[in-house]
Amino acid sequence: MTPPHTVTLALTGASGMPYGLRLLESLLEAEVQVYLLYSQAAQIVIKQEIGETWPSRAKEVETMLCERYSLTNNQLQVFGREEWFAPVASGSNPADAMVICPCTMGTLAAIATGMSDNLIERAADVSIKENRKLIIVPRETPFSALHLENMLKLARMGVCILPANPGFYHHPESVGELVDFIVARVLDQLGVPHQLMARWGNTETNPY
Repeated sequence: MTPPHTVTLALTGASGMPYGLRLLESLLEAEVQVYLLYSQAAQIVIKQEIGETWPSRAKEVETMLCERYSLTNNQLQVFGREEWFAPVASGSNPADAMVICPCTMGTLAAIATGMSDNLIERAADVSIKENRKLIIVPRETPFSALHLENMLKLARMGVCILPANPGFYHHPESVGELVDFIVARVLDQLGVPHQLMARWGNTETNPY
């Protein structure tokens, strides 16, 4: 599997923000160009779960994160929900792949029904119509019949549904190791090399 050069990462207002931010960190470490999208509800969840207050403007978030990860070459670009001139809004310039992590049931339903009321939904719609990899990490429990029907509808379109359900066979000793379990599965689906955890049958962490 050829690793993607560009990945759109969308953060929505579901619980599970440590997954999304760890995924962002891992993609940047792998030198993947990332287009980061986030909802207003995601900002609230980031405050609740991570204890960070993100600026209200996308470019201010971009500056903050570029400073945090010491980025200087436009590897990370952040766009607001109404920035329709962002590359990911058009099928003429889509990212190689897209991940929505964590994904609310509302966002999932909007994508399943072809809604494009904001940039996250539009970018997902573009990914589907252009036959690009789309990975959705739903974070909800229990799932209703409606949730499951929407996931099945998307899965039949070729969307990867990857619930945030970490395993325990690797004997995790911290919350971070549980987070890495899910992030590792997402990176595997993308074909991005990583060393987050040992693979089944191996005793040491190995690259992809």
